[in-house]
Amino acid sequence: GCGKSTLLRMIAGLEDISDGTVSIGSKVVNDLPASKRELSMVFQSYALYPHMSVRKNLAFGLQNFKMSKAEVERRVGDAARILQIEPLMDRKPRQLSGGQKQRVAIGRAIVREPQLFLFDEPLSNLDAELRVQMRAELASLYNRLGTTMIYVTHDQVEAMTMASRIVVLRGGKIEQVGTPQELYTKPQNLFVAGFIGSPKINMLKATVLREASDVRVSVDGLADFTIPDLPTSDRALTLCVRPSSLRIGNGVVQGMATIQLVEYLGSETLLHVGLSSGQVLLVSDSGKTAYRVGDVITIGFDPADLHYFDASGARIEPILNETTPNESVSL
Repeated sequence: GCGKSTLLRMIAGLEDISDGTVSIGSKVVNDLPASKRELSMVFQSYALYPHMSVRKNLAFGLQNFKMSKAEVERRVGDAARILQIEPLMDRKPRQLSGGQKQRVAIGRAIVREPQLFLFDEPLSNLDAELRVQMRAELASLYNRLGTTMIYVTHDQVEAMTMASRIVVLRGGKIEQVGTPQELYTKPQNLFVAGFIGSPKINMLKATVLREASDVRVSVDGLADFTIPDLPTSDRALTLCVRPSSLRIGNGVVQGMATIQLVEYLGSETLLHVGLSSGQVLLVSDSGKTAYRVGDVITIGFDPADLHYFDASGARIEPILNETTPNESVSL
């Protein structure tokens, strides 16, 4: 409901835009119908012709463009090789798995040799294992073709693993545009901070007290620390910290917490820990310690690893020359 598919349809020429311009390459395409925009779309549904073979499904659209038989065969053959579906060319859609059907649907887009690919949640109908496989295949396809792809998804893992640039939308408005690394390391507002990253980022309420030569930040239920300056007049802040940035038993700033739940995931252990304020944080630990529910542990962090947001939810950049921890809050 944030406008992802609507934006895609406007780029494709399937919906009118109320203002501005749509350009593909250097060409403004506002007044061009969808058929003239030199793009291909791949949808969540495969939209294959059930009575046609894979070969005929790939060739059908090209035959409507009155291409020569030799050119049609070249394009169909190239797409089949790229997608590794050559053994499937004489099968009907009912004889294909979900992943194979999706490859054929992508092949129908490839044979048009467009300037732009539009993908509208193409992996939503696949099971979890197949989605992981198809993500890798689509990323590899992009590297081979070098053609711009706009990919709509509600799955932030898909976005982070496949995109060179991500546009985060909410309510029809752009929240942030950047590389996956930029969105992860420098989210511009609380929405992006909470949306990007798995496991989910921790959000802590904090109070700012300005003292003679520095700024004291008090994190409810955890600890206080001082930093040289913070460019905001707000007294109430939200501090965000990734579970991987919380350290057990060390850190510049430390506090006490009680383990409420242990999720052992093999390469890491995800701890749900409770603060004296009642808030629960997620802590990711890659060590070999066997934790138990009810254990009281010390957790710490470096203020440089925090993300600071003002009362409006906008990112602010603190001045962090030196950090002095104050008294920790214990249970």
